[in-house]
Amino acid sequence: MTISWYGENCFKIQSGQLTLMTDPPSPSSGIKQPRFRYDILIRTLTAVPVERPREEDAFVIIGPGEYQIQRLIIRGAALESESSNTFLKTIYLIDDGNLRLCLLGHISEKGLGPKLIEFLGEVDAIIVPGGGKPFINQEDAAELINQIEPSIVIPSCFKIPGLKRTSDDAKRFVKEFGSAAAPVEKITIKKKDLDPEETNVILLTPN
Repeated sequence: MTISWYGENCFKIQSGQLTLMTDPPSPSSGIKQPRFRYDILIRTLTAVPVERPREEDAFVIIGPGEYQIQRLIIRGAALESESSNTFLKTIYLIDDGNLRLCLLGHISEKGLGPKLIEFLGEVDAIIVPGGGKPFINQEDAAELINQIEPSIVIPSCFKIPGLKRTSDDAKRFVKEFGSAAAPVEKITIKKKDLDPEETNVILLTPN
């Protein structure tokens, strides 16, 4: 599984012959729109009532449920305490039969609760906001990561050039874990390379 970042919560995730895009940035964010072909579009935050975008060539995933596209199984669960009658927040677990990747999306509150922790089960890699407000703060994010115990942690939603909203950079997030390797443009994750006894923070540079 190969993961690249495009700013905010927008990622390109490649697994086998399938390419996924998560949460394309809004034009008002200041982040340039990604230009790559994708087979699956996942949204972790959407307005209510849900309006599915017209995607001629892509499978669109919005909200709770179980979705299977070829060998990928994608499960979504609502962040009920953070959703309202105007918007819906969803976390996802992407399972390609080898690796399990969790998308925490736009989580803002501390913790997930026993039900959602059980929903996630064993997680190899996780994507979580790393820039603080308006999303989960860095201390609470680190506490949640320690509870889930993934091998790989990839922060999203932190300050980068061009971003118009206020956000922390990644330094405070990294400090919670002690250190991180030098930022890379993308990461390829292989199950055989993971150490279940270690949690490593991977910083991605935006494409």
